[in-house]
Amino acid sequence: MKHRIIFAILMSFTLSLIMSAWVTYVNIGTHPGFLGIWMHAWLLAWPAAGIIAFISGPFIHKLAQRIAEKI
Repeated sequence: MKHRIIFAILMSFTLSLIMSAWVTYVNIGTHPGFLGIWMHAWLLAWPAAGIIAFISGPFIHKLAQRIAEKI
């Protein structure tokens, strides 16, 4: 369980940080307030991503194993 929690925190941190940067950039470009807008978007995205990663992690891991065995 400890591994699952740590994994969810790290994965959600990384994905939400990168994805929020990308989506913010796509929406507003190189705006003077980009960093602040991005950080606001990231702070909203990280908790949601953490919950999603924690809940879906075991299922996605098993699915990936099944797919890898077939190819």
